[in-house]
Parts: sequence; structure tokens; C-alpha cells
Amino acid sequence: MHAVRRSLVEAQVERTRIPLWAIDLPWPCSNAEYEDLMGGVCRRAVAEGIEGIAFGDLFLEDIRAYRLRQLEGTGLTPLFPVWGMPTGELAREMIAAGVKAKITCVDPRRLDRSFAGREYDLELVESLPAGVDACGENGEFHTFVYESPTFTRAIEVRTGEIVERDGFVFADVDYWPI
Repeated sequence: MHAVRRSLVEAQVERTRIPLWAIDLPWPCSNAEYEDLMGGVCRRAVAEGIEGIAFGDLFLEDIRAYRLRQLEGTGLTPLFPVWGMPTGELAREMIAAGVKAKITCVDPRRLDRSFAGREYDLELVESLPAGVDACGENGEFHTFVYESPTFTRAIEVRTGEIVERDGFVFADVDYWPI
């Protein structure tokens, strides 16, 4: 959904020093298949001594309830560290802390396609139309973080082609220089 190249996700992993457990999903993937694969990952996590999973959900009760149901009985504690935080404040706090990101996907039913590929910065947050969440919590947009205080160094990126497919507008983000 975020339309981010795997190589860029791997660069984030390398810069945070957090291991990546890639889960190859079939296409198409039913919810039952997804839940079965995720169940296997949960079992692996418990076997490796992991006690909890943190989610970045902010206020969508149905998503939170789904996550709670899926983790019930797994031995993993669901954690929601930013739950209920006002999203406008959170967006400004992240930007002030040095998080830099690009908009990689836009739902044009909720936000103009011109936002695809833009820098996620204070100017963007303040220019969002009424009804669009500053953190894209309702799926209005998705981002790729290329610089963060948690990274050992930034990922040099550029925005490439912008395309529309499957009802969404995607901005290709890739290494710069390539």
C-alpha cells in the first residue's frame, strides 16, 4: 500500500539496526492467508523471546480491536504507544524532531493527487484540506521515512514517476543518486 521499494525498507532496517522479518504474501492474498502467515510470525516471535508488538495506530477503534483479537492467546502483548495522541501535534512533533519523509501514495478520493511525491513537512501538514488527517490515519496518504533521529544516517532519495493505478496515486521513491 505504501508503494515503497523493498531495497528502501532494507535501508531503513540497516539504519535502525532492527532485524527485518520479511513475509512474502501471495497475490492476491485472502485475509485468511494473511492471518495464517502472521500467526506463524507471532509463533516465531514468542519462540525467540519477544514479548510484545508495537503498533502506530492513532485512533481507529476497528483496527485496534482487530489487532487485539489477532494477538489474543499468542503470548504477545499489543502495544499502542501513540494511541489517542492528537495527530496534528504528533505530526509537528515528528517533523520538529527531524523526521523527514516523502508522500508515496495518495487516495485521490480524499486528497488531491498533487500531494503524491511531496515532502512531508510543516508546509504540507498546514496545507492539508479540512477532513484530511495530518498523519494520514484514515488512509488519505502513506509515506516513506528517509531520515530520522533513530537512523544511523539518512537515506538519499529522489521522487520519480507518479502513476495512478488501482484507484490510488503512487510516487516512485528511489535512491539518489541511483
